[in-house]
Amino acid sequence: MTTAFPKATIVGYPRIGRRRELKKAVEAYWAGRTSAAELEATAAQLRTDTYARLATLGLEAGNYSIPASFSLYDQVLDTAVTFGAVSERFKDLYDADGSLGLDAYFTLARGDKERQPLEMTKWFDTNYHYLVPEIGPDTAFSLANDWILRDVAEAAEAGFAVRPTLIGPVTFLLLSKAADEAPAGFDPLSRLDDLLPLYVELLGRLAEAGVDWVQLEEPALVADQAIAETELAAAVERAYAALTAGADRPSILVTTQYGSLGSLLPVLAGTGIDALHIDVFKGAVPVPAELANLGATVLVAGVVDGHNIWKADLGAAAYKVAELEAGVQTLAVATSTSLQHVPHDVEDEQQLDAQLRSWLAFADQKVAEVVTLSRAIGHPGAIDADIAAADEVLASRAGAPGVNRTEVRERAAALTPSDFARGDYADRQAAQEGALNLPALPTTTIGSFPQTAEVRSARARANRGDLTAEQYEQLMKDEIKRVIDLQEELGFDVLVHGEPERNDMVQYFAENLDGFDVTVHGWVQSYGSRCTRPSILWGDVSRPAPITVPWAEYAQSLTGKPVKGMLTGPVTILAWSFVRDDLPLGDTANQVALTLRDEVSDLEAAGIKVIQVDEPALRELLPLRKEDQAEYLEWSVNSFRLSTASAAPSTQIHTHLCYSEFGAIIDAIDGLDADVTSIEAARSRMEVVHDLEAHGFKRGVGPGVYDIHSPRVPAEQEVVELLEKAVQHVPARQLWVNPDCGLKTRGYAETEESLRNLVNAAVAVRAQLGASVS
Repeated sequence: MTTAFPKATIVGYPRIGRRRELKKAVEAYWAGRTSAAELEATAAQLRTDTYARLATLGLEAGNYSIPASFSLYDQVLDTAVTFGAVSERFKDLYDADGSLGLDAYFTLARGDKERQPLEMTKWFDTNYHYLVPEIGPDTAFSLANDWILRDVAEAAEAGFAVRPTLIGPVTFLLLSKAADEAPAGFDPLSRLDDLLPLYVELLGRLAEAGVDWVQLEEPALVADQAIAETELAAAVERAYAALTAGADRPSILVTTQYGSLGSLLPVLAGTGIDALHIDVFKGAVPVPAELANLGATVLVAGVVDGHNIWKADLGAAAYKVAELEAGVQTLAVATSTSLQHVPHDVEDEQQLDAQLRSWLAFADQKVAEVVTLSRAIGHPGAIDADIAAADEVLASRAGAPGVNRTEVRERAAALTPSDFARGDYADRQAAQEGALNLPALPTTTIGSFPQTAEVRSARARANRGDLTAEQYEQLMKDEIKRVIDLQEELGFDVLVHGEPERNDMVQYFAENLDGFDVTVHGWVQSYGSRCTRPSILWGDVSRPAPITVPWAEYAQSLTGKPVKGMLTGPVTILAWSFVRDDLPLGDTANQVALTLRDEVSDLEAAGIKVIQVDEPALRELLPLRKEDQAEYLEWSVNSFRLSTASAAPSTQIHTHLCYSEFGAIIDAIDGLDADVTSIEAARSRMEVVHDLEAHGFKRGVGPGVYDIHSPRVPAEQEVVELLEKAVQHVPARQLWVNPDCGLKTRGYAETEESLRNLVNAAVAVRAQLGASVS
């Protein structure tokens, strides 16, 4: 290796921009308001600004401590496009020279009129969504895009030696799915030996460009996989033996974030890689015998949490650094994961209470923590003053008002098993049929309707004080009436109020519950150009007053059809917030669940007969190792049941889940005991119905027929075909017809056309089925 690995580094950094500059630039390009050159200029400025910022925070400009982790949309998509991993349905996207350019890249991500985009699912145990490559036995890999080389040259011209990043070959294939044209049972990992020469070639080209270090990300190695552990170990050995064999290559850092490598640590250590990153914040510190396998390989210790926003316990982290330093030849300090999961800078949040702000570390503060901890390598005691200051912060947080509230904890402690159980489903089903009188294949939507510029403007003006509370309420009521009238005109059976008053499905509740705070600029990328502002759950949780009841009650007054009350479930509120780390998650989930239980009771008292408690993040928090999953599934399922178990038999409880591998948690979904479950299915083309059939799922279910994460409008016949597939595997009497998710991010024109096609398709399939669904 020509450049020694730096003592301080990070795995990745937020790429959306401090004020969401990338989001705005990408969406302007999609809308045709700007050119490709203008988009590229904005992206280039964001990259160089990031490198300069990281240098000011203590990462050196010339020693490869700064990763080039930028992406226009998604890092897995970047790797797929780099290696031409494109299935037959996208083959026409190649340019004449065999490259995949910008428009091809975005077509894979968003689809077009003729075809759906790549499937999207959650990235390990985070709320980030990646695009799932489609690979078949005949997928012709090639170096189809050279953006990675461009980025390196761009950085060098600006004075930075950056570390280019790619998804490693084993993780890339494990995260891929079999293309439509692949035979049954085909495993993309079987193409490893075909893909490796392209990685080797790219490494050679990077070496020619003067790159000394490259980062290959292998987080799939910390998760249990469908294949045998011995087979996975053999794939890792084969891959990295090939990648390290060449003399003309950069030094290779392999990152393994989100958990422990376990038995694969010695496997990777023995392959000849030059540095290995392990997550010792979430994962265990390896024992000395395991560390001895590393030899001259640099150990990069992920001791600073990249996934949450609390200031580090520097004392505990320094202890881990000392443990590891004693067992390896060369040690470096890093974040546990990419910092793409946290906002940029806590100093942007001056509106937060000063004490709360003192407890927080966003991306920039975490870089500073890494640099501080690196000073302890070889110099015990060098950061004693920093540790003492961190201890004062921890003590301040532990004793702050609201962190521990006796009345909240006593209520949770008094719960009994009966608080988590509803009556028999057959009895509930009969009561609900009498109360609701719905047709076969009833139609509904997931909750939100498009948030127009007028709605967003009204919220902003109300926040500034430019609208009175009465004026704002009337504008929201006007929008609710518009949404109800539209659904009546389209012919929906169960309506929603559209949620115009909600900025975000979690933040809205956080703003109305004690124990939470919210940010102004704390944006985090969810997928592509979609960003969220996770709330900060810092204390014990309670509900000062009803939250959703007045809006639901007003909406129900406008129609004789049932209108759903809309709540966000306890697990999702936790998953999509930065949740406290000083209390077991199950305890916090029950606190949130009790506030929702009270809301359910108040909605029932207001005459709401259908209540949806969304849990799209149920799969997200599932531990990556099977041995750890049972405990999580017990408390997560129970917290949902606690939220809903007080509902009367005639009250129909819905839930919603999206963009997850449902087969992995189908027992847990059943265990929620919801009367109706709506789930993502359009982008995966109804794959989930096989899981439902195999499980024998007995309650109502709505596999989505309209992918709302793409701007394309599904044709009526396309929806008919999806429903026809669904009824082949799930009894028609159980099926509901709905989109995949809420419609907040879509425009009204495409939404109306898509929903009209959805309702018409449902009517057509009802007619086909006739009396068979009665």
